[in-house]
Amino acid sequence: MNNYLRRYKMLGIIVFSMLIGTFLSPIVTCGMRNTSLLVNADDSTEKLTPAKKQAISLENAFQEVFEQVSPSVVSIATEKTVDYNIHPFMDDPFLNKFFGQKNFHRKFKQSGLGSGIILNKEGYILTNQHVVKNMDKLTVKLKNKKSYNATVVGLDKVMDIALLKITAPESELTPAVLGDSSKIKVGSWAIAMGSPLGFEQSFTVGIISAVQRGGIDDSGLSYIQTDAAINQGNSGGPLLDIYGRVIGINRMIVSPSGGSVGIGFSIPINEAKQVVADLKKYGKVSRPWLGVGLDVISEEEKKELKLDSTEGALIKQIVQGSPADKAGLRLFDVIKKLDGKIIKSPEDVINVVRNSKIGNRLRLEIVRAGSTIRTVATLDEKQN
Repeated sequence: MNNYLRRYKMLGIIVFSMLIGTFLSPIVTCGMRNTSLLVNADDSTEKLTPAKKQAISLENAFQEVFEQVSPSVVSIATEKTVDYNIHPFMDDPFLNKFFGQKNFHRKFKQSGLGSGIILNKEGYILTNQHVVKNMDKLTVKLKNKKSYNATVVGLDKVMDIALLKITAPESELTPAVLGDSSKIKVGSWAIAMGSPLGFEQSFTVGIISAVQRGGIDDSGLSYIQTDAAINQGNSGGPLLDIYGRVIGINRMIVSPSGGSVGIGFSIPINEAKQVVADLKKYGKVSRPWLGVGLDVISEEEKKELKLDSTEGALIKQIVQGSPADKAGLRLFDVIKKLDGKIIKSPEDVINVVRNSKIGNRLRLEIVRAGSTIRTVATLDEKQN
């Protein structure tokens, strides 16, 4: 009997121990540092697929471009004093009789922000003319947060290029590497840097959407088009290739909202180089000028003017006393040839004139009232 009691007592102790162990086991396990059963550990030895390797390689390339170029990109804070009439009707002499001669004008500070690039150790900065024109104060901020007052060396309204200069230690100036915009191709990587909406040292990536995009304005310039995000404040900043070389100067966007929709235009750096050289040497750019306003030929105008095709440049404006005026050109003349080159559009005329020199005599072949007329125009200097 005693043996049976001892057996039952032993069995009860074993069952009780198993119950206690079952109850305590989650508590003990959760309190341990080894949570490998609950959390996936970071396996740094994971084998990368070929696709991941390519993605990481491209990621590294973008990071290298930023590290290389960011010290060469500056932000430009602008400031000017504006005289504002708070009661515009009070300038009327009739109303002054009733209210007396009072000063309703107030002055306030107007500020703006743009971008630029460091050209050399001398402290020359390249940016857009529209960023700095008519400003009282210009402050250039480097990547290291140090700021310097800038002076205007020269402005070019036609190309929208400005050359500034700051006085800073050479050790703080990292010149950008300028590329060759004639070698870029559609589909190539395009990287924009600058201070969009005041966010300094911003870096966006896209592609070259188009090259030699003409007809955007009356400058005669063929722009680089990109879908890299460009916003207000990016103006004057660089457009870069995947090697970190400057291929363009960001100038403007097309947008119904004012924000980036993926259509941005940059001045080719090869064009900017020529302008900068003149600005540095002369403080201005001298350009040849014909003095006409041109337009494309519509189908209706083709019929009215009895033309064979819509190719050519239709004269819609002639500046009095200009080379075109002196050459006897008239409104609604159609330029078919200029300096021996066949003219298919107004851009062709602009390009011929831009590539000529002041004083050059250009031979023109025009169609007027169904007749072909030949004349010569001597190019003058264009006044900005």
